[in-house]
Amino acid sequence: MKIESPVLGAVEISDDKVIEFPQGLPGFEQLRRFVFIHEEGGESGVFLLQSVDDANIAFSVTGPERLGITYELPLSDAEVAVLELSRPEDAVAAVIVRKDDDKDDKVPANAGLRANFMAPLLINIGARRGLQKIIDKAGYDIILRVRG
Repeated sequence: MKIESPVLGAVEISDDKVIEFPQGLPGFEQLRRFVFIHEEGGESGVFLLQSVDDANIAFSVTGPERLGITYELPLSDAEVAVLELSRPEDAVAAVIVRKDDDKDDKVPANAGLRANFMAPLLINIGARRGLQKIIDKAGYDIILRVRG
């Protein structure tokens, strides 16, 4: 299928690359089908999570490990069912990143991108199903690691 991405233009997508988010994403519940795309020859550490249902909707995402983050999240039975997850090793996490519009270049902590660590995307890579897990209470482990 062909998608007209507002960022990358016309992109040909194989049907077997589509990831189904049965519940949509918060604020975009009506959009259920997405694909990961990136610019040919570009840095593959940041991808676009491009909606198949609305070509005008795309999110920049990256693996949390690229930002020194490790998640250890318990999943409810309902979340496991949505993901159709039978093996924990089939689950991967991604975080949505955005350009910091309010950045103050004089403050290093404010320069660049912001990542939403409190709402990671969880994806069953085998079943191609995903959900966005909202972390709204204590009890989850988010481990920060400093790279040497």
